[in-house]
Amino acid sequence: MFTGITFDRPMMLTLLVLVPLVWWRWRRQHRHAAIRFSSLENLRTQGRSWAVRMRFLIPLLRTIAVIVMVICLARPQKGDEETRIVSEGVAIQLLVDRSGSMRALDFKIDGKPVDRLEAIKHVATQFVQGDEDTELGGRPDDLIGMITFAAYADSRCPLTLDHAYLTDTLQKTRIVAREESRQEDGTAIGDAIALGVLRMEDMTKRREALSANRIKSKVLVLLTDGEQTRGDLTPQQGADLAQSADIKVYTIGVGTRGIAKAPGVDFLGRDTLVDIRVNIDEPTLKEIAKTTGGEYFRATDTESLQEIYARIDELEKTETEEKRYLQHAEMATQWVTIGAMRYPPLLLVALVCLALEVILTNTRFRKVP
Repeated sequence: MFTGITFDRPMMLTLLVLVPLVWWRWRRQHRHAAIRFSSLENLRTQGRSWAVRMRFLIPLLRTIAVIVMVICLARPQKGDEETRIVSEGVAIQLLVDRSGSMRALDFKIDGKPVDRLEAIKHVATQFVQGDEDTELGGRPDDLIGMITFAAYADSRCPLTLDHAYLTDTLQKTRIVAREESRQEDGTAIGDAIALGVLRMEDMTKRREALSANRIKSKVLVLLTDGEQTRGDLTPQQGADLAQSADIKVYTIGVGTRGIAKAPGVDFLGRDTLVDIRVNIDEPTLKEIAKTTGGEYFRATDTESLQEIYARIDELEKTETEEKRYLQHAEMATQWVTIGAMRYPPLLLVALVCLALEVILTNTRFRKVP
């Protein structure tokens, strides 16, 4: 960005008063004839050649050289303003429940019933990438990762700015299949929080070693529709770990209570909808949020889930700091760009003018003697 031209030594410009002396000296030399004649009348009738008419170029080149050298002594500088954006992002770890109870079909997308995990995928993608139809503007400057959990907690996506990879991984997440439910099904809330804290701490250490942009805050967003049934750590132990690492946990209770419809099989082995009992341990989720400085939310449909993510989006804003740097180019010795034009160093201009004067004075414009 062009910010104008300044002079480091503006007082040197007073030497420009010497310019008239150049012309005065040239005019004085011009009055003295090299060869004396009794009369010049016959010569005046012969007309003037183009070399005679262009002889003013000699003092003009000398004058330009003097002016440019005086300007160089004043050290003209062109300022280039450079703007850099430094972001203080938020590190967000999504903890997504994929236990069997997430098959309950009590959410809708575009009027069609979907299971709880599909609703989470839909809204979480809007939260990460932004969506024009909702209040979610996206989180382009934030590190976001994902951990899924059922009987065990698994790190599915590291904290990353590659949000396309994150959302692709999220879309590939599946609910625990019925045939593997005995070994894999359950809800290990405490283990999921602990793994989220561990991944967050690893990321913080790596970024400090690389002197990367600062992390404004660290957040876990826990989405579950149930209560702790599996795992080595209790939810409160996980919350204590998050608190000690200065990590806030926003907890979201997903779905209805009591009885919900879910895909299943009848006594003949045919696919059908069956009633399943679902329950959300709200007191535990509220206590996790309270311990870590987060908040607890309740989502009973897709719209309320979008509102919750919009609320989290508002609470955890990314701060952007604009820093401006002003760099100066020495016009006397450096090529500079002004507008769409690129100009040579002024000293080079002065040297070219002096060289042309010497060449012309000793060739086509040479005088006798």
